[in-house]
Amino acid sequence: MDQAKLQDVHNLLVELAYEAGRMMRAATPSTLTSGSKKNSVDLVTETDRAVEKMISSKLQERYPDYAFLGEEGYQPGMRLGTGPTFVVDPIDGTTNFIHANGTGVCVSLALCDKKVPVVGVIYNPFTDNLYSAIRGQGSFLNRKIRLPLKSPVPPLTGLNAALVAVEWGSDRSGNNWDVKINTFKNLGQQGKGMVHSMRSLGSAALNFCNVASGVIDIYWEAGCWAWDVAAGWLILEESGGLVADANPAGPQSTVDPWKPAVDGRRYLAVRACGEGGRSQREIVEEFWSHVAGRFEYEN
Repeated sequence: MDQAKLQDVHNLLVELAYEAGRMMRAATPSTLTSGSKKNSVDLVTETDRAVEKMISSKLQERYPDYAFLGEEGYQPGMRLGTGPTFVVDPIDGTTNFIHANGTGVCVSLALCDKKVPVVGVIYNPFTDNLYSAIRGQGSFLNRKIRLPLKSPVPPLTGLNAALVAVEWGSDRSGNNWDVKINTFKNLGQQGKGMVHSMRSLGSAALNFCNVASGVIDIYWEAGCWAWDVAAGWLILEESGGLVADANPAGPQSTVDPWKPAVDGRRYLAVRACGEGGRSQREIVEEFWSHVAGRFEYEN
């Protein structure tokens, strides 16, 4: 896909992100008017559905031959295909949206080709921050400020000096829940990982953006879907960041842990690193040593 086409897609996604933002700001969701999908913490609002409908119709009008994969239209068995596909989360951070916590709300828009994100746009209408990237052209905040924000980029020295993003997710029992909770314990405990601290923003897309910006060092996540991470993944990579598997490397690995799939549902994101510290791979391997078990998510 040539650069001119990618630029055209990027410009359209930016327009749609701003329109989605206007819809979000005009809405008045609450816990009384929202519904749930999987359980009482997996929430959806009419605004989620309206925003996705607006985006999908306008993308279909401009690019009728491209596929579309969106959170609200997803049906079990749908997969990210190899052809050009728009991957959309109309509101990432719906729980924050319902609780009027605007710091963790955004629309996430990506174009994937051959299952690889090539354009990504993420917009938080409540902070008016727009993150965007085109593969091979870097990533930016508000289309002008290149990411990461700090220059020179500071080194990565180890988990004991890292600020780590984690999320509770909507699975609150079983193996995957146990892996998360026990790993959180390892990361916080003196004598083990003992990271500087852990943060839960409530938006996978914005967590990726924070790692790309350099204000978060590491983001460890499992249970998300392609629409949660596709745009943020590209924004992170174009800032010099790395994405590995949330599960540790080892004999039980069925995929290359250094080449996770966008729709693989397990992610370990590490920011760009400057000179004088450890490599991103060393940081990933240190993190893996504190992961308590293995996630088992179906795609």
